[in-house]
Amino acid sequence: METWIWIVIAVAVVIAVLLVVWTATRARRTKHLHEQFGSEYDRVAADAPTRREAESELLDRQRRREQFDIRPLSKDERDVYRSRWLAVQAEFVDDPSASVAKADSLIQNVMRARGYPVDDFDTRAGDLSVDHPDVVENYRAGHGIAVAHERGKAGTEELRKAVQHYRELFEELVEARDPEEARA
Repeated sequence: METWIWIVIAVAVVIAVLLVVWTATRARRTKHLHEQFGSEYDRVAADAPTRREAESELLDRQRRREQFDIRPLSKDERDVYRSRWLAVQAEFVDDPSASVAKADSLIQNVMRARGYPVDDFDTRAGDLSVDHPDVVENYRAGHGIAVAHERGKAGTEELRKAVQHYRELFEELVEARDPEEARA
């Protein structure tokens, strides 16, 4: 065989190996992101034009999250926040709308105390999705109900559900250990 044929075969083999490595790397990245984000991965993938863009967004969230100094709450802080939560729930009976607003505010206070920035809602939800992917959808649901109520499109029963959604996130945030420790 002539030399140029061997060169073509070698180039084809190198290209095939690179393609296999690239495919395996992408599959491993997809699996890792899906394991970390769970249903949040599916939600982002459904909203994004391509899976690649969805994964890019999730990786951006991870990079942003790595810049934060997230810490667990002390026992005293947890006790204070729990008592505030009980007050929010008790207020629901007399003023459901105010209770929902206070629940959202309390969650932001807990986030701030833990080290999360509390910019706009979408950014907060994205930041939370890195460490708390299982409950971030509750946060979105509670917030969505609160916004609907402001527009006159949600009644007391929906507000009750909003408080329940907020409670699940609240409990996760208050009880959460150090994220690095929890992942291990």
